[in-house]
Formats: sequence, C-alpha cells, structure tokens
Amino acid sequence: MKIARFIYRGKESLGFVVDDEIVPFYEIEGLPPYLSYPFTDEGILENILSIKDLSPYPRISLNSVDLINPIKYPGKIVCLGLNYWSHVEESGREPPSDIILFMKPRTALAGPYEVIKVPKYVRKLDYEGELAVVIGKRGRDIPENDAYKYIFGYTILNDVSARDFQFRDGQWTRGKGFDGFAPIGPWIVTKDEISNPNNLYIKTWLNDELRQDGNTSDMIFKVPEILHRISKVMTLEPGDIISTGTPSGVGIFDKSGEKLIKNGDQVRIEIEKIGYIQNKFIFI
Repeated sequence: MKIARFIYRGKESLGFVVDDEIVPFYEIEGLPPYLSYPFTDEGILENILSIKDLSPYPRISLNSVDLINPIKYPGKIVCLGLNYWSHVEESGREPPSDIILFMKPRTALAGPYEVIKVPKYVRKLDYEGELAVVIGKRGRDIPENDAYKYIFGYTILNDVSARDFQFRDGQWTRGKGFDGFAPIGPWIVTKDEISNPNNLYIKTWLNDELRQDGNTSDMIFKVPEILHRISKVMTLEPGDIISTGTPSGVGIFDKSGEKLIKNGDQVRIEIEKIGYIQNKFIFI
C-alpha cells in the first residue's frame, strides 16, 4: 500500500493511494483521521497494515489534493554517508569500514513537490537521491535477520547539501541541516510492496539531464545491516527515517563545475516501485 499525507479543502489528513485516487483515513473506522503523530504509535501502524480491502470506501481524486511530506514529526532522521561503491569511487576516498552517520533535523523536511527556498549565501548546493526507510517498531540491537520486522515502509529522500558549509565545517550537520534540505515522499510504500529494497533502480535528474543512474544493489551496507549497526548505537522508534546514502553522479564531483543546483533549477528523483519527487530550488 501507499500512504500519503495530504491537504484537501484546507484540512490535513492521511490516506491510502490507489491508482490515481486516495482513500482518506477518516473514511475508515478505527483509523484516526487527522494525525499529528501518526507514525509514532506501533498500534496504529499495525492497524494500517492490517487493512487489505479498500473497495468499500469513498475516494478522492489525487488531482484534488496537495501531497505534503508523509511524516510530519519523525523522532529522528538518520542518514548514511559514502554508502555506495560508485559514490566512494567518484569522491576519491577509501571505502568506509563502518557506517558513516549524520542526522538532519525534522525542520529540514519538505514536501515531494514543494519549492525549496535556499539562502543566497549558500554557494555550492547539491542533490543526493536516496532510498529512505521508515521504522515501524521500536528496537535496540536489532539482529540483521530480524531487521525487516522493524520496517514499516520506504520512501524517497533528497539529501540536499550545501557543500561549501559541509566541507568548510569538517562535519555535515550545518551543510545538510537547512530548512527544506530533506524533500521526501511522495508517499510511504509499505514493506509488503517491496520484497527486496537492496535491488531498486534510483535515478536523479537535474532539470532535463539524468545525473544519477544507480541501483540500491550498489550499497556497501545493505538495509538489514544498516538497521543492525544503527540500533547498536541508538534505539530506533516508530516514525524514524533512515536515509541510506546516494549513488554516483552528485554535482560537486563533476569536473565541469556546472552541475550544482542553481537558482530556478529542478531536481527529480525516481526510485523503482515508489515513484518520484520533484522540487524547484529558489535562492532568496
């Protein structure tokens, strides 16, 4: 199933996306209609996954709603750096022996088609198309062979990066933590729809140019190992977002120096079995 957060006639809700329509939660008994913290409750998530037949319920055309980022208040957004062999190669660095972690604040979240406003003092703005995992069950020291039990679903995240701040600071919090630097969506695809997240194509376009053309099979640390290693450090909780890294083709390593995001540019990221997000960037 695909679960979206949307605004319809001025009201925010969640719903199941079916083809080009959406079944709002408020039409289904037992699901809370307007949720501020929908993904932090394991019981609610279990109820969502238990619903199989949506045919009896009224629907709204997707054209009539505005899709917004699917998780309003995640507990944390944990991101991986240098987790694709191709990206390590283009960066000229040695492959990491362990996962490289950094975090984004939830204020960095933006909608799947939202216009992202960037401060003019950012000089080197870059994109990173990534598969994101949404946690559905609280866990600590999660064994790799049990990892999928703790996943609710998957979505797309653009790990937008101000490379000038990232490289100057020597750590990544500020360069990747600006408001709007984590567009996400367009919805969450529940884990039953994606049997193997470690074999999905992932593509990123800068305007009309295909810049990233990879596959999650190129990840150095696969999804089960990622959850295992992160949960040895911090407890994972329902609603947490884990962004799993990006393949080669980011702008900063292009020798021409012309592939970074400029004012008015659009970035589109598409992942197999999920869909796409597309954001325009405006410098203000």
